[in-house]
Amino acid sequence: MQTAKSGAKEKLESVRASLVDLSHRIHAKPELGFEEEHASTWLCEALDAAGFRVERGVAGMPTAFIARAGRGPLNIGICAEYDSLPGIGHACGHNLIAAMSTGAGIAAAKIADELGVTITVLGTPAEEVGNASGKILMLERGRFEGIHASMMVHPAPFDLATMKIIAASMFEACYHGKEAHASAFPEQGINAADALTIAQTSIGLLRQHIKQTDRIHGIVTKGGDAPNIVPAHTAARYIIRSENVPELEQLREKVYRCFEAGAIATGSKLELNGGDKPYAEMNHDLELAAIYQRNAEAIGRKFADLGPMKERLAASTDMGNVSHAIPSIHPMIGIDCLPAANHQPEFTAHCIKPAADQAIFDGALAMAWTIADLATSPATRARLLGGRP
Repeated sequence: MQTAKSGAKEKLESVRASLVDLSHRIHAKPELGFEEEHASTWLCEALDAAGFRVERGVAGMPTAFIARAGRGPLNIGICAEYDSLPGIGHACGHNLIAAMSTGAGIAAAKIADELGVTITVLGTPAEEVGNASGKILMLERGRFEGIHASMMVHPAPFDLATMKIIAASMFEACYHGKEAHASAFPEQGINAADALTIAQTSIGLLRQHIKQTDRIHGIVTKGGDAPNIVPAHTAARYIIRSENVPELEQLREKVYRCFEAGAIATGSKLELNGGDKPYAEMNHDLELAAIYQRNAEAIGRKFADLGPMKERLAASTDMGNVSHAIPSIHPMIGIDCLPAANHQPEFTAHCIKPAADQAIFDGALAMAWTIADLATSPATRARLLGGRP
């Protein structure tokens, strides 16, 4: 075991500088979901150079890929994310995830044959889109079949083995009314902006009557064209979140009624798009999470005890959907960024600082060592293989 772990660390050390360079290049050229042409290409090139069998453009998505090394019966998936956020770039640190997952794959591939495992790095686009994302589509299209466990590590202000990850759904609401001169002939118009205002007001009132664990947030993406024209077309993009998918569906009905109220009150027509492939809550595999934490602590990582605050710090990811299909973990790794936190421009800046560069190495090594541990534990290996030795 220790020989295998030493071999993985030695291999990771040899590519350390190139992983940091990969992270910085992705950071410098942020690409939105399903548009990650450069990031996807760079990851594939790095894995191909490391001897992986790389398949590009999988599951009908040009920026998705699957790369494999080793041929053992136990197949471990490592998920890579590499999309950015509009306007603020890599404010969720997906450049780090991409480099960590690539590094973990390369390090684990070094010892794959002696451990009897196959290492599969999955390039999963568009995690930030909030609906019908890369992992969801890859799951639906069979690209996770044959994988026995999956993992990835996400940057954050602190280290956590099991982040609270809840269900979420993103959708777009569009209203269609009728233009008119706003002063001379307002009675001839149907005001789509008023419809959206009514919907937002209704949502504000609805907040009194939803669970404390529910969340509703959104933006107006189109409010009209000119103040002297009655707005005929408006649009908003909203995300709703709940503890789990069944509760999410209950919240969805209430929120959709708020948008329907806007259409009824103004006589405009409502069009709802998306929301059909939501993100599920995360089912953390606690055994694998504990193994990861032990390995991360052995490297020198310190895990935060957030107490009750941990329940409030909830986010969502399509890794939750993967966790409903196969045993999965999604630990967080700190990059010494406080008071900056995810989805802030200040966090973007921290994602190429020395602490972030160190997190690439630590997260990759902790994942590689976790693979070594689960592959050599007879009980864990048998569980993941469905009882087979």
